[in-house]
Amino acid sequence: MLPIENYHAALAFAKEKHEGQCRKGGDPYITHPIAVAEILREKGFGIDYQITGLFHDLLEDTDASEAEILSLGNAEILEAVKCLTKTEGYVMAEYIDGIRKNEMAYAVKAADRLHNLRCAGEASESFRRRYIAESRAWYLDFDPEIIAAVEALEKTLL
Repeated sequence: MLPIENYHAALAFAKEKHEGQCRKGGDPYITHPIAVAEILREKGFGIDYQITGLFHDLLEDTDASEAEILSLGNAEILEAVKCLTKTEGYVMAEYIDGIRKNEMAYAVKAADRLHNLRCAGEASESFRRRYIAESRAWYLDFDPEIIAAVEALEKTLL
């Protein structure tokens, strides 16, 4: 497991790479990876998992390179981030299968989905409906809290 100093360097890097990006609700995008890392910490996962939480969207949404991720993390973190990255033309079943085969990616995706579900109440009704359907189809068994978060989001549609 990497030392806490690596977490601080990873956080600074993620902040730099997500600079200027915003969430649907207008919050700075970095609030999401920080929240994912915090969920992982609260669930007892170590620094490597938390750094993966900070980095989970970097390859997909920024100009961060695999080499940069490797230099601030390790091979396991890079592999998990690659599993979590949707590539052009990806097939959802293959994407989920890859995540399920990587323990770190699986834990991070659970925290990612949980945080997104908790924040989706600000999104349009059509987005919430699609997100609920996708969560029900693919993610309910990732974490027991996801079921409750889906149910809470469904209540916003009534």
